Amino acid sequence: MGLKVLLYWPNLIGYLRISLVFGACSACGTPAVFLGLYSASAALDGVDGWLARRLGQTSRLGAWLDVVVDNLSRGMLWSRLFKWGWLVSALEWCAFVCNHSGRGAQWKASFGSSPRLIRAIMANGFYTPLGMWVVSGLHLLPVWLYAYQEGLLSAWIDLPLWIQVVGAVFLTMGRLLALLAEMWCIWTHIEYLTSDEPEEKCT
Repeated sequence: MGLKVLLYWPNLIGYLRISLVFGACSACGTPAVFLGLYSASAALDGVDGWLARRLGQTSRLGAWLDVVVDNLSRGMLWSRLFKWGWLVSALEWCAFVCNHSGRGAQWKASFGSSPRLIRAIMANGFYTPLGMWVVSGLHLLPVWLYAYQEGLLSAWIDLPLWIQVVGAVFLTMGRLLALLAEMWCIWTHIEYLTSDEPEEKCT
């Protein structure tokens, strides 16, 4: 496979998504441009995996790159939303490092011995009602909050305030479930790192 994997079509889409994320970041003050670029990147997120399977171009690099771009996107937006937004991003990066260094590209399927709630969240690659709720909280909550802060939910789609609040609460609950899964991944990785540590010898 070698370096030619860098030019696989799904990975080229990943590079395009990165450019869209940086473009969105530079246009945060212009909601229409920002949401257009951010939404285009998010839409392509559903294309690269399908294309990889369709063309037989799945790769460890592609699995890694897909999560990297997702984390860049959300991290940029969380940092734009709140002064403490970098904490959310830092937690996501920490969970990413723990998953990919300990579980590899197939990390989504490596939770068989986890507690029941974690298994339920991760089941079938998130393609369950609970998994979709968690993924919605993970990906849509920062976008929803951005749209709320900019007044777009009222100005663009005329959503009543109570629906805006209910939507935020629903997505926040999904994000908190994602937080539980992230904390479990980090904790189990800490256990893994410490289990092989040799005992210190007194001298």
